[in-house]
Amino acid sequence: MPEYEQAVYVISVAAELAGVHPQTLRIYERKGLVAPGRTQGGSRRYSQADIDLLQRIQELTNEGLSLTGVKRVLELEAEVRRLRDEVAQLHRQYRRDLVPVQPRPRPGRRT
Repeated sequence: MPEYEQAVYVISVAAELAGVHPQTLRIYERKGLVAPGRTQGGSRRYSQADIDLLQRIQELTNEGLSLTGVKRVLELEAEVRRLRDEVAQLHRQYRRDLVPVQPRPRPGRRT
């Protein structure tokens, strides 16, 4: 959904929506946890997807994870999503490739 990914929030609004200080967002960006969009003038702009990610980061840090740990959890969650998508695609392909087979009659039985 394009609006979900559209970078529209300035840093102060994004920080307020995520429940953190704007400086925290800058730290997250430096650590590679979030990559906000940029205007032509270089100002940060955050999307709703970024806000959701920032809230997930907050959940993980509140559980005691370091930012390095948070980054690893986010990477693993992304990998799980990718693998689930791949399995679903393979399942769809497999089902499309299946050919119905008529059961063979058992010897000695009439059908």
